[in-house]
Amino acid sequence: MGEEVKMAETATAAAAAAASTRTPHFVLVHGIGGGAWCWYKIRTLMESSGYTVSCLDLTGAGINPTDPNTVLTMDDYNKPLLDFLSTLPDDKQVILVGHSAGGLCVTQASGKFPGKIGVAVYVAATMLKHGLQTDQDLKDGAPDLSGFGDVNDLTFGLGPDKPPTSAIIKKEFQRNIIYHMSPLEDSTLAAMLVKPGPFTALLTAKFPKEDDEGVESVRRVFIKTAQDRVVKPEQQDAMIARWAPVEVFTLDSDHSPFFSAPFLLFGLLVKVAASL
Repeated sequence: MGEEVKMAETATAAAAAAASTRTPHFVLVHGIGGGAWCWYKIRTLMESSGYTVSCLDLTGAGINPTDPNTVLTMDDYNKPLLDFLSTLPDDKQVILVGHSAGGLCVTQASGKFPGKIGVAVYVAATMLKHGLQTDQDLKDGAPDLSGFGDVNDLTFGLGPDKPPTSAIIKKEFQRNIIYHMSPLEDSTLAAMLVKPGPFTALLTAKFPKEDDEGVESVRRVFIKTAQDRVVKPEQQDAMIARWAPVEVFTLDSDHSPFFSAPFLLFGLLVKVAASL
C-alpha cells in the first residue's frame, strides 16, 4: 500500500509539473508614457486564475531610470522586451500583448523571435508590418491629437532645431483623451505615474523586409477600442485592412481598456490563450 501511495504521489507531481509547462505565459507591453503598472488589474485577474504573467518596463518607462530623451532608437527602447525573449528557452512560447505604441515593440519582437511567440495581441495598438516608414503609416498608426488643441509637452533633448526627443500629454488633457471611460481613481493614478515617452525612437521605428517571414509566421489578434480618442477607430480599421490579423475583437472602451473594461479585456485574452 505504501508503495502505491508513493507511486500515486509521484504521478500527481509529474502531472502538476506537466500542467505548469502548459500554463499560458502572458507578456504585457505598455504604450508610450505608460509602464508595467498599467496592467495591474489585468495581472491580478490573470495570476488569480493561474496564468503566468510578465509585465515589462521599456527603457525610460515605469521604474526604469533611463532619461527618455536619451532613448533615440527602437532597439534601445525595446531592449527590455528583446532581452526577455532572448533569455526565454527555445521550447517556450509566450502570448505577447502590446497596447498602443507597444504594438511597434510587438512587431519588432515578432521579427526577431517568431518561434517564441505563440500569438501576438494588439490592443488598440499600432500594427504596421514595417513600422512608421511612410506618410500613410503615420496617418494610420500615429495618434493625431490636434483636434484637442495644444495638448503635448515636448522636450528637445538634441536642441531646439531638432525633432523632439520625448513627449507627454499635459495632465489637464490626459483624462479626456486617454481615460474618459475609466474610473476616476485609475486616471488619477495614471496622472501620477505617466512619464514622457521617447518620441524620436517611436517615430523612427522601421522594420526591415528581411524580417517579413518571421513576422508573418506569428499569429496576430487585434482588439479594437470603439471609443478610442488616441488611436481612433478609423485608424484601427485602416491598419486591420492593410495587414489583416487572424481575428478581431471589439471592446466598447476608451484607449485604456485595462482600466475601463478590465474584465472584458481579460476574457478576450483568456479566449486567445484557449485557442492556442
